[in-house]
Amino acid sequence: MKANEGAKMIQERLDKIEEKLKQSKTVKESDKTELLTLLTTLRTEVTELSQTHHEQAESILGFTELSTHEATRSEKNQALFDLSIEGLNSSVLGFEVSHPRLVGIINSFCTMLANSGI
Repeated sequence: MKANEGAKMIQERLDKIEEKLKQSKTVKESDKTELLTLLTTLRTEVTELSQTHHEQAESILGFTELSTHEATRSEKNQALFDLSIEGLNSSVLGFEVSHPRLVGIINSFCTMLANSGI
């Protein structure tokens, strides 16, 4: 896969997550605003990470997408939500030193999703 194809796929996934948050009827507007702000910062960090660690960036986005899906479902399943958050947290393990901002964003994103009413 060419680098610009990978970057395009990453942007498309981020766009999908953003749209899911915007369309959610289960997340309070104030939480949506904060989550969308975190997502904007995550977009920058994941795009940067993907240049050197494409597969890891894809994993982070996959778990971000899954966690967002579970948090915005009308019929919530706590077990599935917990698994998706655990996966998201695990996806950034090992990046604490090289990408501390990314890890911080993911931690904040997980906390916000967890507090959004599930």
